[in-house]
Amino acid sequence: MTAVVEVSDASVRRGTNWILSHVTWVVEDDQRWVIIGPNGAGKTTLVELISARQFPTTGRVELCGALMGRIDVFELRPRIGVSSTSLETQIPLGETVQDVIMSASYAVFGRWLETYEAQDYARAQTLMVQLRIDHLADRLFGTLSEGERQRVQIARALMTDPELLVLDEPTAGLDLAGRELLLGTLSRLVRNPRSPAVAMVTHHVEEIPPGMTHGLFLKQGRVVAAGPLAEVMNDNVLSRTFDLPLRVTQVDDRWRAQAA
Repeated sequence: MTAVVEVSDASVRRGTNWILSHVTWVVEDDQRWVIIGPNGAGKTTLVELISARQFPTTGRVELCGALMGRIDVFELRPRIGVSSTSLETQIPLGETVQDVIMSASYAVFGRWLETYEAQDYARAQTLMVQLRIDHLADRLFGTLSEGERQRVQIARALMTDPELLVLDEPTAGLDLAGRELLLGTLSRLVRNPRSPAVAMVTHHVEEIPPGMTHGLFLKQGRVVAAGPLAEVMNDNVLSRTFDLPLRVTQVDDRWRAQAA
């Protein structure tokens, strides 16, 4: 297997505060990781590192075989698909779904003077069918539900056939029905052997899609545990991560946690 993310003893400081401290983590191309931790654990900062949108203060970060600081990040970013709330705010509300997805080919938000070929339209159509949003192709992004917007963002993130897919809290803000529909979509995606490596951030174990293979647990910028999900998703690790006695159960490939 090939490593698409190699974080080596990386730390990030803002002012006098260390947001991440000595994080070491490797993601291989066939792995699907979930990143779990409370607010302030450093999850967003780690996402920025592996999305080539921030540099470590100390340590090393290699993405898709390229060392951060030694490569133009604008060449690297198309190889990493990202879906996040912060990116969603940059998408023009008057853009059609098809154009939102296709414009990822140029790493822009909103069509302008760029030109697209038949293969771009075909790629966008394939992704819309895969994410079950092909019926929304001509709809304006601003008219979509939150769940539909999340699917469009994921399709956009996959447009350039990335080596790594980063999902930053994809189920945030969804109601129960929207969450379950999206988790079904994500489960099909992560179980597809053709899909890229995945790193997904969440606060809640109930929002882990079936098919995720590994877990990284963060607390106050440090790694509590990392490894195959079946080994690290347990009462002890989750309780230490959230500073609360917790009991973890699994039913039908879905996780659940509650106070012990």
